[in-house]
Amino acid sequence: MLRVLSAPRRLCTGLTRRDLLQVGGLGMLGLSAERLLELESAAAENPTSVASGFGKAKRCILLFLYGSPSQLETFDMKPEAPVEIRGTMKPIPSSLAGLDVCELLPQTARIMDRVTVVRSIHHQHPVHGVAFATTGIPSIDVGMELRPYDPAHHPYFGSAVQYVDRQMGRQAERGVPQNIGLPFPFSSQRTGEVHRAGPYAAFLGSQYHPLWAEFAGEPTRSVEKTLAATKIDCRDPYLGTTAESHFRLATTEMPTELTVDRLDRRRSLLQQLDGARRDLERTSSGSSLSSFQEMAFSLLTSDKVATSLDVRRESSATRELYGHTLFGQACLAARRTLEAGTRLVSVFWDEYGLAGDAWDTHWNHFPRMEDQLLPGFDRAFSGLILDLEQRGMLEDTLVFCISEHGRTPKLNRAKGGGRDHWSRAYSALFAGGGVARGNVVGATDQHAGDVIDTPVSPKDVLATMYFLLGIDPHTRLRDRAGRAHTLMPAGSHIIPQMFA
Repeated sequence: MLRVLSAPRRLCTGLTRRDLLQVGGLGMLGLSAERLLELESAAAENPTSVASGFGKAKRCILLFLYGSPSQLETFDMKPEAPVEIRGTMKPIPSSLAGLDVCELLPQTARIMDRVTVVRSIHHQHPVHGVAFATTGIPSIDVGMELRPYDPAHHPYFGSAVQYVDRQMGRQAERGVPQNIGLPFPFSSQRTGEVHRAGPYAAFLGSQYHPLWAEFAGEPTRSVEKTLAATKIDCRDPYLGTTAESHFRLATTEMPTELTVDRLDRRRSLLQQLDGARRDLERTSSGSSLSSFQEMAFSLLTSDKVATSLDVRRESSATRELYGHTLFGQACLAARRTLEAGTRLVSVFWDEYGLAGDAWDTHWNHFPRMEDQLLPGFDRAFSGLILDLEQRGMLEDTLVFCISEHGRTPKLNRAKGGGRDHWSRAYSALFAGGGVARGNVVGATDQHAGDVIDTPVSPKDVLATMYFLLGIDPHTRLRDRAGRAHTLMPAGSHIIPQMFA
């Protein structure tokens, strides 16, 4: 049963905060529309209650740093620890009094007064558990992380938001995808034929997979990448991209010889054929086919999505604000697609070229953090927050930046230093959409190795994000066999310390 951290408090409706969350189990989809309206009314009447956060976010950008950044070289530095713990990087003060960040994050340091840092995330799975970090699955192992279509998987966060919104009748503009992934299909640009699990709709059906963009552009920098005995010289767009780089959806490009009139005639014919397939339409696969067809027609006859992904339409100053890297320009594209009407955009800092890449710094930790990782993140994250704020979007746009786990407090002896997997304590960033400004939640010990205050799990984080988006974390989802699955597992907590 979902519970809320801290003591019970009675709302103006007469219900406690716990009551409001627990009633979610009454309907097939958790809170009914009537109960959702009641909760939203309670939030409006009593802005000091935990209910004030419910539905505060109208849209969302999920930033995922695959491989997992070190808490000790980002937002939980321990300058008094021994050098084999603290490493060689120095802290600098940020705009949030009392919070120092890494010296390689000077732009981010300036916007930390708009951000909540949670320093106390922990769990029991120190593997690259993208699925564990982004879905309601109760546990994970390495095998499942390499089987994205394993039937035991649960739906991705963005897929679940899209599904619940549709079931609750939250109408989106026709032809505007509500669950977009950037900068390319996850885990598709690394060595190996097997993609990693994570951003898939699982038992909800493939119509709820993220609609992935494609990167169209050229990298400007090369770097040597190493995996075991393999070494390659890789031109990596995460390190730099040309000014002509942009994103697109392959399905939005209509052949020049196919006019809208011809497309409409084809649609009419297809609808006639579909009339003979009503039995198929009653099945989950038929429903998926119908959803795909409708989206395909909408994308072909409207250039709204294609235009939003074309970051070349932005001013040079705005593009420079985000940085000319793949992650930076993907963050810019995410802001643009939200403006076009998309509800949720996921931006992945993914492996590129070799597996064991991105933020998975088992070796060459300090050179990679200094040259390849922190500078690009610094520009992209700070640019996104400032841009949303300047456009008046930050207040109702939820931004959260997460990863699978943290890194070991003690450095290993690999060349260039290295930190291995560590899930007992790590940090994440949150901003906008009902999240408190200038806030730190939780704390770790003197080595950033264990949580000593306000422990939270990745499931607590997801439950809180759903709540801010106006979705009851107790919502029950139906698989293709009609079986009910709770959106978040038993024991998940809302984290009210994060709320504005």
